[in-house]
Amino acid sequence: MSIKSFAAKIFAGIIHNKTQKWAGSPVETQQKVFSELIAKASNTAFGKDHDFGSITSFADFAAKVPVRDYEALKNYVDRVVKGEEGVLWPGKPLYFAKTSGTTSGAKYIPLTKESMPFHIQAARNAILAYIHETGKADFVDGKMIFLQGSPELDEKHGIKLGRLSGIVAHYVPAYLQKNRMPSWETNIIDDWETKVDAIVEETYNEDMQVISGIPSWVQMYFEKLQQKEGRKVGDIFKNFNLFIYGGVNYEPYRAKFDGLIGRKVDSIELFPASEGFFAYQDSQKEKGMLLLLNAGIFYEFIKADEFFTENPKRHTIGEVELGLNYVLIISTNAGLWAYNIGDTVAFTSLSPYRVVVTGRIKHYISAFGEHVIGKEVESALKEAMEGTDVSVNEFTVAPQITPGEGLPYHEWFIEFEQEPADKDAFALKIDTAMRKQNVYYDDLIVGKVLRTLIITPVGKDGFKEYMKSIGKLGGQNKLPRLSNDRKIADALLNLFS
Repeated sequence: MSIKSFAAKIFAGIIHNKTQKWAGSPVETQQKVFSELIAKASNTAFGKDHDFGSITSFADFAAKVPVRDYEALKNYVDRVVKGEEGVLWPGKPLYFAKTSGTTSGAKYIPLTKESMPFHIQAARNAILAYIHETGKADFVDGKMIFLQGSPELDEKHGIKLGRLSGIVAHYVPAYLQKNRMPSWETNIIDDWETKVDAIVEETYNEDMQVISGIPSWVQMYFEKLQQKEGRKVGDIFKNFNLFIYGGVNYEPYRAKFDGLIGRKVDSIELFPASEGFFAYQDSQKEKGMLLLLNAGIFYEFIKADEFFTENPKRHTIGEVELGLNYVLIISTNAGLWAYNIGDTVAFTSLSPYRVVVTGRIKHYISAFGEHVIGKEVESALKEAMEGTDVSVNEFTVAPQITPGEGLPYHEWFIEFEQEPADKDAFALKIDTAMRKQNVYYDDLIVGKVLRTLIITPVGKDGFKEYMKSIGKLGGQNKLPRLSNDRKIADALLNLFS
């Protein structure tokens, strides 16, 4: 055992003990965060506009601060972007994390000197939790790769600007710098395919032991490695045993990854976003990710099925229930207040509080009142694949409201690595799994409002070509699992017709 791995085990124990303390007092931990946030921001423009000086409880806060998304907060953010100080948080941000918006174009999410350390600590602590539980630490001596956005930053009114993953790249600790790949020169390549090709050339002869990134883009890296070497990734990197990922559910990719790697490897799931680092997988034995209650973020939860009603109830951490889908609302030490990040979560444990990401509140299908969410389609596909040799690269689902003939249906666009022998029978298996999960969908099938779903196969690299066509190939960009309209579906059909 090296000095570095020995030290990592000791440090992992220290962090584990600290984590147990705040995780064991969840309500008190969140109350402390809440009080500190309100006190710190009371003299900001937002704090004055919302009378933070008179807020002494969450009830006061909920009465004075409505839930907002980026569009509703944009007037304040625009003032920060123009260089005004003390708008949402004291002073100016350290950075803006630039993300793709929907109706507003680019979104600028502030990162402050108070919020930035938590992004780094959370990623570090996820690895330390793995070391503490498993005792495995030798990988800290091997090479590690993080597939991420370019670390080159722009500047806007004296504030650095870039993708979150590129900003975080500047905070890699010194003790990991010698192990970390790819090189700076490769990391700043803009074109994703060119970048992945360069990463393959830099890494195929290295002792890669930890690989991290969004599964869909790591898959591309693995496929290119396999094409170059003609071997499984696990044979190319004999000591590769830890995959760290975030951004999307890994389950639809797991079978494909096992095939590309040639064996199973441990994995750690993260829940990071530009707005904050919310959770990480703290156990290989328990389901879900530990919700970070002491990370400068105050959480609220609104039941997803009540979210679009008038004045839905806003729950705090002590009021949530197992298994329900909640829209995640955050207030942060970067100056986001009662902010809807768009993600839905469900709790898998209340002691400690662990969550799984179940989808996006904007990514759903309810064209007929079925209220289908991302977790349901992912689980249905996984169930249909069990016990078969079917392998899926990527998929998305959309409603077909006006078919040429017959009843409407849900159309599943699937890029198969290994197709089912009987596509209709496979579609029926998915449909059966969907009906077991979603009573509304089942009622629509029984009532002959909808017919059984239809699978439309997408050719090899079809989704990659689609993402490239809209300028969102690589980086942190993700394909939506669900759409309540035909925008993506029609684009796919037009692209390959």
